[in-house]
Amino acid sequence: MLKHCVFVNFQSKFTATECNTMLAEFEAIGKDVPGMLDYAFGPNLDFEKMSTQYTDGFIITFQDRTAHLEYETHPDHIRLGAKMVDMCNGGVDGIIVFDLEV
Repeated sequence: MLKHCVFVNFQSKFTATECNTMLAEFEAIGKDVPGMLDYAFGPNLDFEKMSTQYTDGFIITFQDRTAHLEYETHPDHIRLGAKMVDMCNGGVDGIIVFDLEV
């Protein structure tokens, strides 16, 4: 299995509702990607105060790298990814992607 972790630094001009609405849209891609097993998103609680610049994030569990590649090339992922880049401080520099094989 593969955990696809994405952490973002949204611009302060976007409300929590706008950010949550945008992040929630990624979940719908799962209907077209059978190996997308689960999706969770939300604000960064950062109890240890180690990543305060990253306001929100999401984690997707994929069955395998093949499912991840199908997600990665999905037209909705491409569209939403571009929208997310536009919403982040520094564009793509406001996003961290971390993939773990578990």
